[in-house]
This record gives sequence, C-alpha cells and structure tokens, in this order.
Amino acid sequence: MRLSSRTPVLVGALAIAAVVGYFAWNRLAAPALPDGIATGNGRIEASETNIAALSGGRIAQITAAEGDSVRKGDVLVRMDTKQLEAQKRQAEAQLRRAQIGVETAGSLVTQAEAQLAAAVAQIEQAAAVADAAATRLARSEQLARANTVAQQVLEADRASERQARAGLSSAEAAKAAAEAGVGSAKAQVIDAGAAVDAARASIDAVTALIDDATLAAPRDGRIQYRIAQEGEIVAAGGRILNMIDLTDVYMTFFLPTAQAGRVAVGAEVRLVMDAAPDVVIPASVSYVADVAQFTPKTVETADEREKLMFRIRARVDPQILQKYIEYVKTGLPGTAYVRTAPDVEWPASLGNLVR
Repeated sequence: MRLSSRTPVLVGALAIAAVVGYFAWNRLAAPALPDGIATGNGRIEASETNIAALSGGRIAQITAAEGDSVRKGDVLVRMDTKQLEAQKRQAEAQLRRAQIGVETAGSLVTQAEAQLAAAVAQIEQAAAVADAAATRLARSEQLARANTVAQQVLEADRASERQARAGLSSAEAAKAAAEAGVGSAKAQVIDAGAAVDAARASIDAVTALIDDATLAAPRDGRIQYRIAQEGEIVAAGGRILNMIDLTDVYMTFFLPTAQAGRVAVGAEVRLVMDAAPDVVIPASVSYVADVAQFTPKTVETADEREKLMFRIRARVDPQILQKYIEYVKTGLPGTAYVRTAPDVEWPASLGNLVR
C-alpha cells in the first residue's frame, strides 16, 4: 500500500498538537496563584569580586583552581617578589649607613662642643692677660708723667697691652667659630636622623609591596574562573581571578508596572529552582528599580504603560547560604514568587521551605 505524500505532514501536525496539548494541560492543572502573589522568572546571581595585582609583576603561583570554595584570608595568588626583595635589601643597607651617619654626627657634636669649651677657656685666659697688660700700662703711664720710668718700658707696656687685646679678640673669634661648629654638627645629626627615617620608610614601603604581592580572599566565596595564568606578567590592577561572594546571593526578575508598584523592599519572596522544583528557598526583596528596565516604543496609553517592566532583586538569607554554600550555583534558572499583599497566605505548594 502506498502512503500519501501528505502523511508526514499530518504526523508532524499531530505531534505538535500533542506537545501543545500536554503543556496546556499542565498549565491548566497547575494550581493558580492567589491574588497578592506575583511571579517572575530569573537566575541565581551573586556579587563578583576580581582578585587583582596591586602593582605590576609576574605571577609566581596561583593556589586556587576554578570552582574552589575559599574562606576569607585564604592565599589565592603569589606574585614574584625577587626585585622587591632586592629593593628591601638596598633600603636596609641605606638604613645601616644612615645609622652610622647618626653616630658620626653625634661624635662631631661632642668634638665641636669640646672646641667651644676650649675657646671659652682661651677667652678667659686672654681676658686675664689683657687686664694685666692694661694695669701695667696704666702704671707705666703714671710713672712716666713723674719721670720715674724709662720711655722704653712705657712703649713695651703699650705693645704688650695691644697684643693682649688682639689675643682676646682672637679668642672671641675662635669661640664664635666653635659655636658655629656645634650648630653645624647638630644639623648633621638632624640630617642623619632624617636619613634614618627615610630609609625606614623605604623599608616599610617595600615590605608593604611584598605583603601585597600575596593576594588573599577578601571574603568567603567561590572561584569562578582564571583570567591570567602562572608566569604571565600583569600590569598594576591586572585581574587574575574572578570570585563570587556566596554571602550575597540573589535572583533578579522582572514584574510589570501593576505588580511592581505593590512590591516593597523587605517583602517576602520564595524561590523555586528548575533543578529542584520541590525545594522552596526563602528570600526577601532587597531592591526595586525606580525606572522601567525595558519600555515599548510609545507609552501614551494606560495599556502601554502596563507593559513597562521593573527589575526586582530577591536576596537569599545568608544564614541559609552558609548551610548550603557547597550547593549554591550561579546561573541556575528558577521562579521567584513575591507577596505583594502581606495578609495573603502562601499556597501549600510553596510551603516546603529550606531551613
């Protein structure tokens, strides 16, 4: 018996009708949601964090693999620090040199103060000599007026007095020079101390760079993927790993104007994942967009304004996440049910909550 050429077409049409009928039956068989509960489709998301190098360099080691769960403080990446270690040794050598400079400057201060003390003593000695010479000269001049002393003695006393005054002036100049030497030596002490501080600051800066070359997890999370590999050279701020924060997991979904307008921040939400339709995850609304996320070409009529869709974010309780953190997978599709009226009871199908 020969089959008609229309037979495949009829078989295909019957198959499509069967599929459509099956989904229509499932839709009609599913219990309708009561008024006051809105629903929208979405996917599980989480806050992302990029693990990046503070300064440019070569990646020495990546200790975390894609998919690893990590705790806050776990070491994820180590950068090559050979150049930084050399810079630190150089700064430490400069510190030792500066410390020797402080000791040398201190010795110079002691020496200069001793010279100052010697200059003060010389002034006292020169002043005594000058006083004695002035006394002898005064006596010789008095005797000369009485013609009881030779003119030669008077001239010698005058020369001695001038010489004594010159010696006193020289001693005073030596004291001034000694005082300047003390000031200069003390300035060298201050300069050497500043060099010590600068060397220590350089050591601290290099040490901080060495510490920052070890990249740790800023919070609990899971590594999503590697952006760079071991041995690669990255610039300052170059991303190496991407991780998600498993303490901040949420689902984003959209609701039309009429329903979104009745959703309040903090409203109770229940999430059902496609992969586990029998498990209901409690959540709460953490964000409601104040502007529509997508809009028709014109919004001139009330019917068209009803087509505006607003983004809603439902955040999962962090305590529940801690219990099931190993099973949290971003990207899983599911359905969000949000209560827009606080006095509406949840249907029995949404009562099997995860605890």
